[in-house]
Amino acid sequence: MCPGRASIDELLDRVPSLAGGPRTVQELPGGLTNRNYKVTTTGGSFVARSWAGGGGDLLAINRDHEYANSVIAARAGVGAPVIDYRPADCLLVIGYINGRTYGNADVADPANTPRIAAACRRLHAAPRFGNDFDMFEIQPQYRSVIRSRGLRLPAGYDDFAPQFGAARTALAARDEGTVPCNNDLLAGNFIDDGEQVWLIDYEYSGNNDPCFELGNIAAESGLSPDGLTELVTAYYERPRRSRIARARLFGLVARYGWTLWGAIQSATSPLDFDFWSWAMEKYEAASAGFTGPGFARLLDDVQQGD
Repeated sequence: MCPGRASIDELLDRVPSLAGGPRTVQELPGGLTNRNYKVTTTGGSFVARSWAGGGGDLLAINRDHEYANSVIAARAGVGAPVIDYRPADCLLVIGYINGRTYGNADVADPANTPRIAAACRRLHAAPRFGNDFDMFEIQPQYRSVIRSRGLRLPAGYDDFAPQFGAARTALAARDEGTVPCNNDLLAGNFIDDGEQVWLIDYEYSGNNDPCFELGNIAAESGLSPDGLTELVTAYYERPRRSRIARARLFGLVARYGWTLWGAIQSATSPLDFDFWSWAMEKYEAASAGFTGPGFARLLDDVQQGD
């Protein structure tokens, strides 16, 4: 169990590299399952990630996996260095990356597209993670939580189960295997230091289809169809029609699954954030894609060769 009443200063006093000297602590924006703090000492700057309330079992978060995968990403040169991990204190300490945190406009900027693709390729070429992430497995887990706890569900949500299943079947036809993925690359998880783009926050990391990563990036940042096409093309370093369709289809799958994440958070999170509106944005985008005229074409394209 986490020490629920411990202040961040009390927690930091238990970290040898951060205790015993002068330090400043500044809370950072962002973080929907934890609180992040910039900690500056004579030894440098760090980020302390505190997840008061436990390991996020309802949300399919495993903090041991987050820690282990963060270490692998750091060694691959794409993630922040890991300084300390104190699960009993619900605390992970990583190095602070000096750089600019992206917004959606930065992800959509064509000048950044090849750099984002390069960062993804670097992570995806790292040694395999010790766990997998599959939205087709996680979505039913989220649905079970909603059902067992009697939580609010967006109207008509289950009506799209056939489309979700059809996407799973179509994507399986040309499955090229899995690689280490972050799986949660919203704009705020890209940091640009002027030399390279870094990928942070490995709460949902696990081995996954690389096109899920690319499709989820597009979904989270609201990339246009052309923007997604450019991202996938930059990642594969050549146009691949089936992979573009695959990323688009995974973007719908991601939105449909994350809808339930938002519904659970809306009912259970202590954070002051409108999770229900967040969930409904995901749901409306997913439902529009599932019912749109291009859905059948996507199902066909992902099963074709390039």
